Amino acid sequence: MSTKPDPWRQVRLALGALGGVLIGGTIAYRVVGLGLFDAFYQTLITISTVGFSEVGDNPGTAYRAVTMVVIIVGVGLALYTLGLFFEALMEGRIGEHVGRTRLQNALDQLQGHIILCGWGRVGQSIYTTLRTEGVDVVVVDRRPEVAEEIAGLVVVGEATDDAVLRRAGVERAHGLVTALDSDADNMYVTLSGRSMNPGIVIVTRATTTNAVPKLRQAGADTVVNPHEIGGTRMASFMTQPNVADFLGEAMHDERFEVQLREFEILPGTVLDGSTIEKSGLKRSTGVTVLAIKRPDGSFLHHPRAETTLDAGDVPIVLGTSDQHRTLRRWLDAPR
Repeated sequence: MSTKPDPWRQVRLALGALGGVLIGGTIAYRVVGLGLFDAFYQTLITISTVGFSEVGDNPGTAYRAVTMVVIIVGVGLALYTLGLFFEALMEGRIGEHVGRTRLQNALDQLQGHIILCGWGRVGQSIYTTLRTEGVDVVVVDRRPEVAEEIAGLVVVGEATDDAVLRRAGVERAHGLVTALDSDADNMYVTLSGRSMNPGIVIVTRATTTNAVPKLRQAGADTVVNPHEIGGTRMASFMTQPNVADFLGEAMHDERFEVQLREFEILPGTVLDGSTIEKSGLKRSTGVTVLAIKRPDGSFLHHPRAETTLDAGDVPIVLGTSDQHRTLRRWLDAPR
């Protein structure tokens, strides 16, 4: 968690010292013969430089000596405290303005990022995974303290507010993840995101099974119920623990030698209209194609070497980190 210097700390210290002078002056005037109230009154009007008149009969040398000390120490300290107060006030306002300006400039430069709405336990897990993948993420949450917890971009506000989504750059974002606690809020954000950016990829959290079809109708590409996924995974660890362990590491652990990845075949690229064998995908990169998701949403499992690939297909491949890097370079090469 990042910490910011407190501009009011010095003000509090100066006020404490000023209070000490007020108490000390009152005690000193008591010593030279004033009553408690008169001693406090004389100290207060001296520090405030009001200076109505000296309290008491025939003030002597000791009385005036105390007054001079209170003037020198108290008045100087009062002016210093006042200066610190205005300095802290201006510093706080200017600092907030500069911070907001820098944040907005950083947000305005983003392109193809992911907007994550909701910083609960689900949202934090999503954020960690996306950042591990090297994805730019903008977090949207209503709580200002979230900005102190994340060393990244945070927009403070209600995700259901269109202006907040626009500040997060929803028109330029690649994806929108809604991980709010309420199905109604997730549905509203999904509707807003889809209307402001028709091409955005939306993944939405559902807390109830009944909300899943409604969220899809609202425009979500994928609806996830964390409770169902968690239950399925726990059951897998009971019946097939080694398989569950392997799949978990293959999907999320960068240290694991073999990993699952996906990519989309773009029009006019080396794989568009070619077969797996003729394209040289296996020979050039070493990855193994486990399945292909067609544009209609269907999956082709265990594709053969003569299987034709077309634009819009999404091959799911298995390979090492080096093989995946080779694949990315190979895909970017001219046809």
